[in-house]
Amino acid sequence: MLTHDMGREDKMAENMILSVRNITMKFDSFMALNDISFDLEKGSILGIIGPNGAGKTTLFNTITGYYQTYSGKILFNGTSVRGMRPDKRCCMGIARTFQITKPFENISILGNVMVGAYYGKSLKKKSSIKDCEKEAYDLIEKVGLSDKINDPAGSLNVSQRKKLELARALSTEPELLLLDEVVGGLNPTEVVDMMEIIKSINRSGVSILMIEHVMKAVMGVSHRILVLNHGEKLAEGEPAEIIKNPDVISAYLGNKREVKHA
Repeated sequence: MLTHDMGREDKMAENMILSVRNITMKFDSFMALNDISFDLEKGSILGIIGPNGAGKTTLFNTITGYYQTYSGKILFNGTSVRGMRPDKRCCMGIARTFQITKPFENISILGNVMVGAYYGKSLKKKSSIKDCEKEAYDLIEKVGLSDKINDPAGSLNVSQRKKLELARALSTEPELLLLDEVVGGLNPTEVVDMMEIIKSINRSGVSILMIEHVMKAVMGVSHRILVLNHGEKLAEGEPAEIIKNPDVISAYLGNKREVKHA
């Protein structure tokens, strides 16, 4: 029986692209994250919600290597990323977007995406300039910016900048993509458009961890939801469970209302 259980645990571990174990992060005396644990199954989307200051972006910064002074364990495809710089984690297959987009304003959309395609990969996946250009063209088409491909990034509106941010992250060929409020600031039509892009990325085999405040978006694309509050894990489950959870309603949703799934 013990051997059977161990085999089942090993099989479950193989299916996890990301395993976070007992992550605790402090800024002086402030507890930003307190004993956070969760798994992300390969090929799935895990949404992360919670009030402002709940620790969501701090968690992203810890997973991607921007913060190193944490306790606990982070495993990517079963390998610890302890001590690895953000660029090393990127080359392993972890990419992210940022709430505030910061493209190279004075160069074209094509040029912005080519930078990631050329410099954001491991040596094993390194492409020629010509191949990087082809990859960039394909990604720009995927996010719906083909008609802007030669425009400078500084000329883009909010929605277009978000799409460029996505293409730049995807140019590194990630297995795991972290999205930090990628639909924030978009109008309802743009939100639906971005949701379809996220679903398409996921269908291509990319696992996704996404922070989002727009309930329609995060509930509509996520397979599971993780709820943080004051740096602690409040709840985890399928979207239908989370929107009915009284603790979540009290801490974050404010009132019990139906969230329509897209």
